[in-house]
Amino acid sequence: MPELPEVETVLQGLKQRALGRRILSVEVRHSGVIVGSPEEFVAEVEGRSIVSIRRKGKALAIELEAEGAPPRYLLVRLGMTGQFTVSARATPLAPHTHVLLVLGEHHELRFRDVRRFGRLRCCTRKELESVFDRLGPDAQEVTEEQFLSAMSGRQGAIKSWLMNQQLLAGLGNIYADESLFVAGIHPLAQPGRVSAVKARRLFKAVRKVLDQAVKLQGTSFRDYVDIEGRPGNYEPRLRVYQRTGEPCRRCGRPIRRLVIAGRSSHFCPRCQPRPRHVAQMRGARH
Repeated sequence: MPELPEVETVLQGLKQRALGRRILSVEVRHSGVIVGSPEEFVAEVEGRSIVSIRRKGKALAIELEAEGAPPRYLLVRLGMTGQFTVSARATPLAPHTHVLLVLGEHHELRFRDVRRFGRLRCCTRKELESVFDRLGPDAQEVTEEQFLSAMSGRQGAIKSWLMNQQLLAGLGNIYADESLFVAGIHPLAQPGRVSAVKARRLFKAVRKVLDQAVKLQGTSFRDYVDIEGRPGNYEPRLRVYQRTGEPCRRCGRPIRRLVIAGRSSHFCPRCQPRPRHVAQMRGARH
């Protein structure tokens, strides 16, 4: 699933290729990826110009402007397999391309999503802010004070805490695993029981991992591509994620896999020792 680095990479690509462009026409080929009425979506988006683009966590908001009308926002969630690319109009459509936003005679924005968990929504400023307000601080912008405060007193597995978008927006399986490894924290540790030193180490690890992943245009395993259709370059840097049984790059011990609430977690048993007090999670198993 695209996480913060992948969505940020798409945002930067959109700024280069689509900012300032007018959406001449819209074609919805599969209404299931549109929130609300597809006809209203087309009417609200068509003819407007892209004047700004911002992100919070994994959500993209594209500001659309039309003369004499209040602004509208195209809210984009890539879901698990969503792709948002700028393509030449002459390029044949890939399977599972569900929405086309024509930017001019030669190019169009294409939303493709194999599993169709991604969503496009046209909304007002008030509606957008309501969505963003329900998210926690962006993981790349959160302050140390906010981060430590959110950890204080929390039970449950710290891996689940890192992935809770209402507490910290932007992390998923990949970068939660990677951040915990860098910080030397076991995924079943309880946030409220982590020492102040390790909590600050985790804060710095999250920022470091995300910054590196953004610089390398994210991680691609199967579906994620940037705005130009290119895969990310972070995969060779992964330390634990999906490396079960492979030697730890730091100590050589085999990486282990743990299932927490139905989600895989990858860790090094030596570099991330199991703490004395661990979260008691239903469904957690090695």
